[in-house]
Amino acid sequence: MEILLATKTSTPVIGQIASLMGFIMDGIFKILYGLFGWENLALCIIIFSIIIYLLMTPLQIQQQKFSKLQAVMQPEIQKVQKKYEGKRDQDSMQKMNEETQAIYQKYGVSPTGSCLQLIIQLPVLWALWQVIYRIPAYVGSVRDVFTVVVDKIVGVADYTTVIQNFITDNKITRVILSVEDGVASKNSIIDFLYALSPTQWESFSKTSEFSGFSDVINSTAKEISGMQNFFGLNIAEQPWNYIKAVLAGGSILLAVIALLIPILSWATQMINIKLMPQAGGNDEQAGGMAGSMKTMNTVMPLMSAVFCFTFPVGMGIYWISSAVVRSVQQVVINKKLDSIDMNELINENLKKMEKKREKAGLPPQKITTQAHQSVKNLDARKIEKGSSKTDVQSRAQKVENAYEKSRTAKPGSITAKANMVRDFDERNKKK
Repeated sequence: MEILLATKTSTPVIGQIASLMGFIMDGIFKILYGLFGWENLALCIIIFSIIIYLLMTPLQIQQQKFSKLQAVMQPEIQKVQKKYEGKRDQDSMQKMNEETQAIYQKYGVSPTGSCLQLIIQLPVLWALWQVIYRIPAYVGSVRDVFTVVVDKIVGVADYTTVIQNFITDNKITRVILSVEDGVASKNSIIDFLYALSPTQWESFSKTSEFSGFSDVINSTAKEISGMQNFFGLNIAEQPWNYIKAVLAGGSILLAVIALLIPILSWATQMINIKLMPQAGGNDEQAGGMAGSMKTMNTVMPLMSAVFCFTFPVGMGIYWISSAVVRSVQQVVINKKLDSIDMNELINENLKKMEKKREKAGLPPQKITTQAHQSVKNLDARKIEKGSSKTDVQSRAQKVENAYEKSRTAKPGSITAKANMVRDFDERNKKK
């Protein structure tokens, strides 16, 4: 597996977000050193994860508001699907789509309601992973540690071959040396050096070709090892190597701590999944989706635990800390959602929808009337115990008033032009 740690990702959008996140993490590193004299990357990763996930809290709330409304809408949607079950002609499919769309309109949401939040979150999460996995590329304070020793290394004749032979002899699989025109770049050497374990640093300092500056190698190793230390573990090392080292007389305590990394990664992610709101539904389709989600929720934490054995300890720390932050975040979000009145949430959504249509110069009544026409044959369903038709009638009256107001729009405005188009359509329908 090729890993170019000191080379930033060039993927559009993700690359820019990762650079910004790297700036934040580098700032955290400098603040910890300036205030407390700490140079610890594990602590930086934990604080960094907390900050990023806290910043994404509004997106999480919006996404889960939609999920809560979707759970309320699901019985109505399933009723429509059952109504047209087995009908595959174009007319029936069109009517089913119209009635399904009408249900979403009735609740003031879009069928793609949570997509925007996911679209924003996915590149952020991928960029976050890039920063954690490629620390020297994004954290200048870490990259600077290697400057002196790298300058010494590139001054040695045929240094690329020497490093390549060292990688082969020590069976280092985390890094493949990137060579251009027969020589390894400085960034590629930083990749290689960052991936070394303390024992490999010691062996590297004894390489005959680099014996002239072994003191520089040892001082760099000491400095970077201090930054990478986490309860005795090196965050650039793999937990599996600590476990295997026990057979060769290595520390049992370190092996136990290393074993806790994948176990905690699995446990914290399972807790986070348990706290997430679960979708309801009793029909076969909902049951199938629930079964798939259950399988995925079981497999994903197990996969992260397996990966933690062969990934650097730093990645495990990131997965654990982010899962803990998400769990605390989820507890707060759950309390907030539990206190939300569904009628108020629907009213809020309808107001937002009306504002968007008003900005676009579209009359709000058209979509609301269509929604009521399409849903009128469905069984009425109370959103919450004690709710009545009063709120629905009130909203309909407000929408109708807004529509009438739009008919007196200022001449030349977008709304006025939209009214002209609407009136033209209405006249044609009467013919």
